Amino acid sequence: MCKVILFGGTTEGNETAEFLAEHQVETLVCVATEYGATRMKESPYLRISSTRLDEQAMEALIEAEKPEIVVDATHPYAKEVTANIKAACRAENTEYMRLLRDVTGEGSEAADAVFVDSVDEAAEYLAGTEGVIFAATGSKELHKYTVIPGYRERVVARVLSTPGVAAECAELGFQGENLICMQGPFSRELNVAMLKAKKAGYLVTKVTGRAGGYEEKIEAAREAGCVCVIVGRPETEEGMGFYQCKGELCRRFSIKTNRTVVLAGIGMGSRDSMTEEAAKAIEEAELIVGARRMVEACSSSDKDILVEYDSRKIAEYIEEHPEYERITVLLSGDTGFYSGARKLTKVLEAAGCQVRQIAGVSSVSYFMSRIGESWDDAVIVSNHGREASLIPLIRDNEKVFSILGKKTDVADLAEKLIYYGLDKVKFYVGERLSYAEEKIQTGRAADFEHYENDPLCVICAVNEDYKNTRINKLARRRDEEFIRAKVPMTKFDVRNASIARLNLEEDSVCYDVGSGTGSVSIEMAVIASKGRVYGIEKKEEAVALAEENKRKFMCDNFTIVPGLAPEAMEELPAPTHVFIGGSSGNMREIVASVCRKNPSARFVINCIALESMTQALDCSREFALEGSVEISQITSAEGHKVGPYTMMKGENPIYVIAFTGKGLE
Repeated sequence: MCKVILFGGTTEGNETAEFLAEHQVETLVCVATEYGATRMKESPYLRISSTRLDEQAMEALIEAEKPEIVVDATHPYAKEVTANIKAACRAENTEYMRLLRDVTGEGSEAADAVFVDSVDEAAEYLAGTEGVIFAATGSKELHKYTVIPGYRERVVARVLSTPGVAAECAELGFQGENLICMQGPFSRELNVAMLKAKKAGYLVTKVTGRAGGYEEKIEAAREAGCVCVIVGRPETEEGMGFYQCKGELCRRFSIKTNRTVVLAGIGMGSRDSMTEEAAKAIEEAELIVGARRMVEACSSSDKDILVEYDSRKIAEYIEEHPEYERITVLLSGDTGFYSGARKLTKVLEAAGCQVRQIAGVSSVSYFMSRIGESWDDAVIVSNHGREASLIPLIRDNEKVFSILGKKTDVADLAEKLIYYGLDKVKFYVGERLSYAEEKIQTGRAADFEHYENDPLCVICAVNEDYKNTRINKLARRRDEEFIRAKVPMTKFDVRNASIARLNLEEDSVCYDVGSGTGSVSIEMAVIASKGRVYGIEKKEEAVALAEENKRKFMCDNFTIVPGLAPEAMEELPAPTHVFIGGSSGNMREIVASVCRKNPSARFVINCIALESMTQALDCSREFALEGSVEISQITSAEGHKVGPYTMMKGENPIYVIAFTGKGLE
């Protein structure tokens, strides 16, 4: 007894039987010839029978074995056999599954093709032609070619390499140099060599699908200058493709497959920029996954594909389709350079997949080589799917490379460079790298002010004057450097002490509540050059002055938010650091609002009035992490010339309260 009876005769059938046996599903394979039996090896879970069976014999076999399901994987031209299997399954009330040979199209890709319905019709057509005929339709119907005048000299038959087949061909008159006995599959190159060696003018083939080497024969005929005579499939059948059938069997018998996923960096996207290792992974894959442009550029028409780039959805699809054991996910550029490989690896490994990465050519190495620039001294960032400000980086560095993601990115950057007085910066813009329509342009910011770039775009900005535009992150700006007018400003000594207590990182997200002239915001923006700073200010005059200081110091990562806190903060992203220089009596509401967004935010509060000091201490008791509260009083005085003397002029004492939020309780 067995769980599956599989009627074979095709490569897909053999692979399905071996897959079932490998996963310990008892399978009986029935083939029509001894040669078919030699193509598989028996095992404890795989039995092979080469006895020819009619309908009654099939019924008797099904009754004796009592399989859960019968899989019909016979050749698409074996119509009578399929009819007998269906009838036997109906008689024995056994589930029937038709495994169809995967067929690639109908031969429309062969420009000079002649389509016929049968080998008889092909022979009839060829009888009225001249030239050598290469018959690759098998030995069973080889006798039909004998109607062609001079067939012994004109027809070259390629058949299986068994003694019986060779003897049958010889009896028909096919022998010597007009008989090729070989076992496939045949590559395109081998097909071309055979066609050219025989000086063939015609190639006769059936639509045999990818397992039968159909595409390789069509491509070889085109290269060798042959006319294809294509025998179409006798009828359209209902059934399942190989992987669909495999998936159904996995679900039925609870088969857990070992899925290996290759994350392949494919360079810029064209096949020319792909490594041989990546090309091999694509060729060996059962399923190709990636964004549409990548799978269309890299996978052949006979591959199963999934157009998807979301890590979670990819993992879910693989989990739901156990029939795919070898999967290749295509990732642009290099898997280690601003790639989704890191996240995808974690998700897939959590789903039980074995994951391997293949490095690719990164956009930075490709593009910089195209413009003749080194990239080991460049600041490298990505603005694809993220909002990092490039102005501080270009301001402070000689060379900045960035991946872009929107059509307006180049024009927006050019406009900002002009606004901040960086209009002399040299631009290199690369679009659709490695594709036939690749475009690389060079110019200044003004040349790209109204430019619409392709979304597949990178830039390199070269600031030859960076030593004069760079802002020293360690040396604080003096009070007189800021544009101030009559708006109050946090003074140098207090500003430095407050910034020091914030413990900023280069990617911090900061609020400056009551930002005034923006002096603290500017200091924050210089340190957090890869982060964002939001200055909340209710006075119109102060907002205008802050904008002027933002432009003067080229702090594009500083955003001025007019309005009163905490209402003006509602739509802002959660901060990591908050400086409160003025609260307008809303101290607790401001701190509470921040803690709702980020309970672990770092606070520094400046107070002059004792009442404000009391509010700040109350907030520290309510919201601060135990042991994190720091309280200082700063009293400073500056020297002023009075005649020949220097007099010290004292400033109001400032209380500086710093603490870290205690997180969620």
